[in-house]
Amino acid sequence: MADVPWSAQGTSLVLSIRLTPKSARDEIGGLERLADGRTVLKVRVRALPHEGEANQALIRLLAKRLRLPASAIRLEAGASSRLKTLVLTGDFEALAAELARLSASG
Repeated sequence: MADVPWSAQGTSLVLSIRLTPKSARDEIGGLERLADGRTVLKVRVRALPHEGEANQALIRLLAKRLRLPASAIRLEAGASSRLKTLVLTGDFEALAAELARLSASG
């Protein structure tokens, strides 16, 4: 799959996610192509989709795996949807390389 679910936006990285709440474990899966042709990173969290708990669990998981402060990750779109857009502030090249590594191992 040549397409990746992240792109540069100024000094930030924009990331497309398909989140599955109420999972057996917190994990970053692989890449998935949606029916409309977009590529997303699959992520599962144990948290329930209640009052933003799953969104916060997603941000905590990504922050830990990418070694970023949670404050460097912002939910841009999809607060109540499985498809989400996040904006990550940091070194684009380093973040993209780490996301590529994580998505390949998932």
